[in-house]
Amino acid sequence: MRPGWTHSNKSAIGTAYSTSSRLWFTMWKGIVTEVSFPTIDRPQLRDLQYLITDGKSFFHEEKRDHTFEIERISEVALGYRCTNADPAGRYAVVKDVIVNPHLACLLQRTRITAPDAAFLDTLHAYALCAPHLEVGGYGNTGYVKTVNGRRLLMARKGPTWMAMGATVPFARTSCGFVGASDGWTDLHDNFVMDWEFDTASDGNIALTGEVDLSKAKEFTLGVALGTTEHDAIATLMQSLSHPFDDHLASYKAQWESAAAGLAELASHSYDEGSLYRSSFSLLLAHEDKGYPGALIASLTVPWGEAKGDDDTGGYHLVWTRDLVSSVLALVAAGDVHTALRALIFLAVSQHDDGGFAQNFWVNGDAYWNGMQLDEVAFPMILAWQLHRFGALADFDPFDMVRRGAGFLIRNGPVTQQERWEEASGYSPSTLAANIVALTCAAAFFRNRGDAATADFIQDQADYLEDHLEEWTVTTTGTLGKLPYYMRILPELVGQEHPAEDKESRVLRIANRAPGATDQFPARDVIDGGFLELVRHGIRAPDHPVVLNTLEIIDAVLKVETPAGPSWHRYNHDGYGQQRDGGPFSWYGVGRAWPLLTGERGHYEVAAGRRPETYLRAMERLASKTCLLCEQVWDEADKPEAYMRLGEPTGSAMPLMWAHAEYVKLLRSAADGKVFDQIPEVAERYQSGAGNNKKMEVWKFNRRVRFMRPGEMLRVICEGRFSLRWTSDQWASAHDSASQANPLDIEHVDLIELATTSGMSIEFTFFWIDANRWEGRNYVIAVR
Repeated sequence: MRPGWTHSNKSAIGTAYSTSSRLWFTMWKGIVTEVSFPTIDRPQLRDLQYLITDGKSFFHEEKRDHTFEIERISEVALGYRCTNADPAGRYAVVKDVIVNPHLACLLQRTRITAPDAAFLDTLHAYALCAPHLEVGGYGNTGYVKTVNGRRLLMARKGPTWMAMGATVPFARTSCGFVGASDGWTDLHDNFVMDWEFDTASDGNIALTGEVDLSKAKEFTLGVALGTTEHDAIATLMQSLSHPFDDHLASYKAQWESAAAGLAELASHSYDEGSLYRSSFSLLLAHEDKGYPGALIASLTVPWGEAKGDDDTGGYHLVWTRDLVSSVLALVAAGDVHTALRALIFLAVSQHDDGGFAQNFWVNGDAYWNGMQLDEVAFPMILAWQLHRFGALADFDPFDMVRRGAGFLIRNGPVTQQERWEEASGYSPSTLAANIVALTCAAAFFRNRGDAATADFIQDQADYLEDHLEEWTVTTTGTLGKLPYYMRILPELVGQEHPAEDKESRVLRIANRAPGATDQFPARDVIDGGFLELVRHGIRAPDHPVVLNTLEIIDAVLKVETPAGPSWHRYNHDGYGQQRDGGPFSWYGVGRAWPLLTGERGHYEVAAGRRPETYLRAMERLASKTCLLCEQVWDEADKPEAYMRLGEPTGSAMPLMWAHAEYVKLLRSAADGKVFDQIPEVAERYQSGAGNNKKMEVWKFNRRVRFMRPGEMLRVICEGRFSLRWTSDQWASAHDSASQANPLDIEHVDLIELATTSGMSIEFTFFWIDANRWEGRNYVIAVR
């Protein structure tokens, strides 16, 4: 059978707080699903569950046949009690699930109960485990090994080993191939375990062990992982040699110690701080223990039931956008140390050119290689925020910021992908992040006494801010009151002569169903990304274009759920559950995102209002175990597909971006101001001083052909040059030598030339190091 992953809408996430216990687990429908080791981005199991039978009349597997209830063992410790029950009420399987607080071993204390003691004695319990070692179902080998007189179930693949055993001996053991010779297939046939295979080599396997209930109805099952056979076995046996209650007490104490410094924000919540405390622990749990500071987006593979070995990434990867949001939420909750580790991790992960991979493994290796300008900007913002909070200790992020600023100036303002990772062009949210990051970079240089470079960088931020409406606001769109911010003005990176015609450009939208239209006028596609302009203080909350656009997203994208309001990413979105409720494959229908409820709440804070509606909605959108999902179902209930309005779809759950947004919104509500806002940005762009330099920027990857009267022209390149130019059609010619700066950018500023509409500036290059002329002229018309 083709191997696959499991459902992504998890009911639980767990790990020990200690860095010595390098194992993470997830749960879904009452069973353990992906278990990651030795790093957070390496899931090694598909699932672990019990099969229950009386040997003659019925066969149940936990995930399909039981009802289940799950609860947290404490408000901060990521351990769980799960009760999986026979629908007929004849018996129940009660499990407490944690991780050894010091070793890489999953521990599952299990108690089989039944009202009728005689019936209880007829039951047989089988542990069924599906290894997916080395992040894949193919190529696994299982075998039985006897150690110290006890039979263990083993699996191996490459440098990874797994051992499974229990405090009660296995009465029978078997290793089989899924769908052919595994324990599920065996028991499903006649309710009896007829097969006992000692090995199953190089395939998609499952391991089955019958727990000897005649010895005890309560036992602890352990699954250990290691880098050698000896490592896995020793870890398992050492874990099972100590009472579960001792492990549990240490496990809880670790998490309670981690949460001891929590800022007092619970009083500003509407659920007595339940989601707040859970979010704090979940954010901490998504940091890798071997690569400090590497926080992943989610311990899930979205729509994993439809994904196979070819999808090794899922969401257990680092996105700088998600990482920075996560650690700033931890700062909001009182933890600056994790944020500093994250900043150092990012500095080490930065490319030589100053950029970052679209996403990457915790060891820094790129997974996807798209270029997102906001993902270069956010680490720079984090650096300045930690500087503001006095949390940099002895780490100096200056070189990371310097290189990042150079990257943004050389490669912007067009981003290959905006924050939804699908479209290229001028994005309000990406431009907002760039403006903030460049302002932060300028502040770093100014603090170092380099006013010239600080001014050069700030000029670029001012240039982006000055052109926001020109690039991203439509005056002819059909969605509502004009003008309003578009989702994005489509443009290709490196387009030599960008058209920048926002009123006529067509936007292609990804993930549309077969046969559905995937091209729309860009002016008629809208998202909430413009709210980032308000969050960061670049635009006032009562700015006329902001108010118009806010009215439209509330009309076009808002969804009312039983929990409260939520919003779609953008109209015509195709990334989400399919119309019939089935899993997203390569197309679907975008659903409502709880994180966008938090973003809408942040606008209310910026506008001087309390975000109660939005905090309450996020708390109600969370699961019983306080997990926030990526997307919720946005239509009438569809019971046959297990989809209900306002409840999780098969996308990622939990999504750390959503939890971070909630924590920051809670902090913003407590402070009465937006936590993310940097004073230097708001003061510059809302002061009304009007001292910002007006300019146009020409470079070889964006050869502008027009500029406005009164603007300065800045020509930038990466090599030394002399610019020969004229503003009177070569009646006179002038030579200007380029100036270097610490950003590895050479530039010439032509000031007070574009005085009259209708005139033009013409120029060419002499390349100093190559001792040659460019061989062609470039013209910019003033209009």
